[in-house]
Amino acid sequence: MLKKLFGRKNQSNKDNESENFSDLLKNIDSENMPRHVAIIMDGNGRWANGRGLIRSAGHTAGVKALKRALNAAIDFKLEALTVYAFSTENWKRPTAEVDFLLKLFSDYLEKELNEMDQKNVHIDFIGRVDGFSPGLQAQMDDARKRTENNTGVRFTVAVNYGGQDEVVRVAQALAREVKMGSCQPEDIDAKLFESHLDTKGLPAVDLLIRTSGDMRLSNFLIWQSAYAEFWFTDTNWPDFTKEDLAEAIVDFSKRDRRFGGLSNQK
Repeated sequence: MLKKLFGRKNQSNKDNESENFSDLLKNIDSENMPRHVAIIMDGNGRWANGRGLIRSAGHTAGVKALKRALNAAIDFKLEALTVYAFSTENWKRPTAEVDFLLKLFSDYLEKELNEMDQKNVHIDFIGRVDGFSPGLQAQMDDARKRTENNTGVRFTVAVNYGGQDEVVRVAQALAREVKMGSCQPEDIDAKLFESHLDTKGLPAVDLLIRTSGDMRLSNFLIWQSAYAEFWFTDTNWPDFTKEDLAEAIVDFSKRDRRFGGLSNQK
């Protein structure tokens, strides 16, 4: 009897979620969709603590949320999705947690690569990837090569990444070019600078989402997000759903983006 009751309750929840999702889709302005969505996936530890679980349980649940978000991006036909998976500052965490995160990342690539390839996802990684083990670097290289000709969502994972570090690396690269005489200081403009970013070839971030209540960039895509619309939610990352992404896109589609100019609505 209990099994039947719970089964009915779960089906009811699924039906309600489906109806809510359908309602959200009706409110999305297809002419004003974000091209590039970036997500700061925050709250795995808080999610675990709130349930009396160890932090690793939160990270494991967070991987499932990432798969949901990517599938939603595919369904919404987003051009690009970039997620903040591991920052340059995350090395400060306990060694056991860092090791678990890297193992989880490796397992994710191993288990999900075939499905992502079949779904036409183009995978890339940004950050100081040379800071990882040769084995993990080989996995990332394989994922890149296997999906480099795919034409679907451009799925970028930021690992060992920091926005300030990226800007410094670009400045160093341009300084070397000036020193070698391949360009002059006056040749350096925003277009040339962007061509040296880790995200070269991607559109600027249109919509930046952060979960778990904090309202800051945390050193993520600081150049690329110059004119991004921000969307914050108290929901911890493991609980983030397709409906949450749809809600963020609906909100984005109703905003008046002026890029320093006058309102388009006046």
